[in-house]
Amino acid sequence: MKKAEATRINILQKAFELIYVKGYKTTSVDDIIATTQVTKGAFYYHFKNKDEMGVAIINELMKPALTSSFIAPLEKEGSALDAIYNLMYHLLMKDEFMKVEYGCPVANLASEMCPWNEDFNNVLNEVTEQWTKLMTATVERGKKSGTIRKDVNAKQVTMFVMSGYWGVRNFGKLANSRSPYMLYLKQLKYYLDTLKA
Repeated sequence: MKKAEATRINILQKAFELIYVKGYKTTSVDDIIATTQVTKGAFYYHFKNKDEMGVAIINELMKPALTSSFIAPLEKEGSALDAIYNLMYHLLMKDEFMKVEYGCPVANLASEMCPWNEDFNNVLNEVTEQWTKLMTATVERGKKSGTIRKDVNAKQVTMFVMSGYWGVRNFGKLANSRSPYMLYLKQLKYYLDTLKA
C-alpha cells in the first residue's frame, strides 16, 4: 500500500471512530487532524472538505462493514425467518463493531445529517435500500419455500423489523444497556412465529 493511500485510510478510520463516539457535527477537522496526526495540508490533499470525507467514510468503510454484518447473513440458505431473527440477534447481542452506548452508525448519521445534506442522504439511502431489498427477498424466499404464509406482505415485514431494529438501538443507547434489546428480540421472535405457514 502506498503512503498516500495508507494516510487516506488512516484518516477515514480515525475520523469514523471519532464521529461514531462524538457525532458528525461535533467532530471538527481539527479533532480529526489531532487524532490522525496528519497535517492540515495532508487532510485537504485527500478531501476537499469534511463532508467529502464523511461521504467517503460511508462508501469506503461503512458499506463494506455493513455488507458483511447486515447483508451476508441473509444470503445464507436455510429458514428465512430464522435468518432474520438470527441476524437481529447477532447485530444486537454479539456484534462487536457496534457499541451499545453509541448505537447504530448508519442510524446516527441518518438522523444527524440526512435532513441537511443531500450527499449523505443519497449514500445512506443506498446502504439501507440494499438491506431492505435483501430482507424483502428473504421473506419472499420463505413464501416460495412454503415456510411463510402466502398472504404475508414482504415489504411490510421488512419495514417493521428494520424500524424496530433502528428504534431499539436508540433505546439501548439511552439506557447504555442491552436490556431493551432482549425485549425487542423476544417480541420479534413472537412476531416472526405468526408469519409461519
